[in-house]
Amino acid sequence: MIGLLQRVTHADVRVDDEVVGKIGPGIMLLLGVEKGDDQAKAERLCERVLNYRMFNDEQGKMNLSLRQTGGELLVVSQFTLVADTQKGNRPGFSRGGDPHTSRALYEYFIEKAGAAGIHCESGCFGADMRVSLTNDGPVTFQLSV
Repeated sequence: MIGLLQRVTHADVRVDDEVVGKIGPGIMLLLGVEKGDDQAKAERLCERVLNYRMFNDEQGKMNLSLRQTGGELLVVSQFTLVADTQKGNRPGFSRGGDPHTSRALYEYFIEKAGAAGIHCESGCFGADMRVSLTNDGPVTFQLSV
């Protein structure tokens, strides 16, 4: 399971010109599910995302987590994150999880984040989405479990 975290001042995701998820300051997370991923990996990645110290403290150092800042989380499914890009000029998607399992793990991840007390919004799994954000910093990290 792969997460691409972006520290944002705000972000939203649209499907057919309708806003389906919107946050203020926090993390915009693109979430990719690989073959073999399970709920344990989703839980581990969720814990890492919520506790990853990528927000500035009073001294301007990245010492604070989403939990500590009270920020919000926008989760968008992103199967291209798990693409094999090592050879050639066309990505391969054989590492991606099957749609049924991937959807279940995506929804489970969102459920776990909400249960942890984080305001969590999301896109629509499998939909053609338009994501808008203002990356704060810019600060972007990739986490894998």
